[in-house]
Amino acid sequence: MLLADDHALVRRGVRLILDSEPDLTVVAEAGDGAEAVARARATGVDLAILDIGMPRMTGLQAARELTRRFPALRILFLTMYDNEQYFFEALKVGASGYVMKSVVDRDLVEACRAAMRDEPFVHPGAVPALVRGYLDRVRQGERLPVRAITDREEEILKLVAEGHTSKEIADLLVISVKTVERHRANLLQKLGLKDRLELTRYAIRAGLIDP
Repeated sequence: MLLADDHALVRRGVRLILDSEPDLTVVAEAGDGAEAVARARATGVDLAILDIGMPRMTGLQAARELTRRFPALRILFLTMYDNEQYFFEALKVGASGYVMKSVVDRDLVEACRAAMRDEPFVHPGAVPALVRGYLDRVRQGERLPVRAITDREEEILKLVAEGHTSKEIADLLVISVKTVERHRANLLQKLGLKDRLELTRYAIRAGLIDP
């Protein structure tokens, strides 16, 4: 399996838990979403465990790319977030499970085995908060969050918010600087924002980067 988290200490701890099980083996690690996609392509793993908040490409972005490239790959999210927006987005990108970091030592092994049986897994302690949040939105007449921007715009938004220049973004995504600038202009218009600072604030609220 592949383990992706931008904190080496977290990866080390999770790997110790998984490698101590006779039927589970971590064969690749990644420090961000883009590296996770590359490592999955190189190693042919059958399960990917992804943190949601990572640099360059979030776990959700990586999951979208991974499910497009490898439809049979199972995906688990290992996260500190228990809000329903992330949970439903995780389901939309095809995740098999959603495990809270606070109980990783108790639930992750079970979640991995459930994923390999093609069964869903959600940390029981997260369910009340998720259901509560969903019911609150329904009572207020709100719908589930709809993504206002495309996958490519989300990639560029994250990189802009992380402080990359248009040239750096163009190099990372293998597109032209002109294309980056066009996407950035579209983002500002779609989201009703004025500049990089407001884009960064939006990216933080959307969970694309850590505050």
